[in-house]
Amino acid sequence: MIPLDRAVVARLESFGEKFEILVDPDQAALVRQGQAVNIEDVVAALNVFGNASKATRASDEVLMKVFHTTDFDTVARKIIEKGEIHLTADQRKHMVEEKRRQVITFISRNSVNPQTGHPHPPHRIEMAMDEARVNIDPFKHLDEQVKETVKALRPLLPIRFEELRLAIKIPGDFAAKAYGDIAAGSTMEKDEWLKDGSWVCVVRIPAGIQIEFYDLINKLTKGEGQVKILNQLY
Repeated sequence: MIPLDRAVVARLESFGEKFEILVDPDQAALVRQGQAVNIEDVVAALNVFGNASKATRASDEVLMKVFHTTDFDTVARKIIEKGEIHLTADQRKHMVEEKRRQVITFISRNSVNPQTGHPHPPHRIEMAMDEARVNIDPFKHLDEQVKETVKALRPLLPIRFEELRLAIKIPGDFAAKAYGDIAAGSTMEKDEWLKDGSWVCVVRIPAGIQIEFYDLINKLTKGEGQVKILNQLY
């Protein structure tokens, strides 16, 4: 469980009853986004309160009436998923800034300007978000927030999400070391070790990281790796 001084109140009102639990806001955000989080890592106490500030617990009778169970894990998840998370101003600011950074990074790395074929720089995306007055919800899943942001940006920025499908050949002297980094930085479709010790593969990468990925190949192979674009996937 988390320390009490890190906890905020998660509150759900239903059927005329009020339910509160004490949660870590960052961990609660992960629960709301559907991630598999142990509920004991989210809460400061294994109690459902009618009023947390007075330490008044909700009765089993009331829990059964509203949730049809008294199981703490089940009830706590429903309160987090459906209720309100009461953040301090500093907590909300921090979480909004972090989610905003994630959204900007995702769009920059996974999309391009179809007019130039190059990714939009992060600062250009950030400026367009300011102009479009994009609202960041710290509790929304990143995919959902990106979708809403891109919809708001399209009148201001030409954006197209696409992937590159690449064929790569790594000389034998570098293949073993390069394998892990390439696999981690791409989606691998197939690979094969050749008789001369070299390694070949076909991978997909977001178009926005093309230059970064090429730099990685050059670094791993001292410029001896070979990369060929097979096609673009939209």
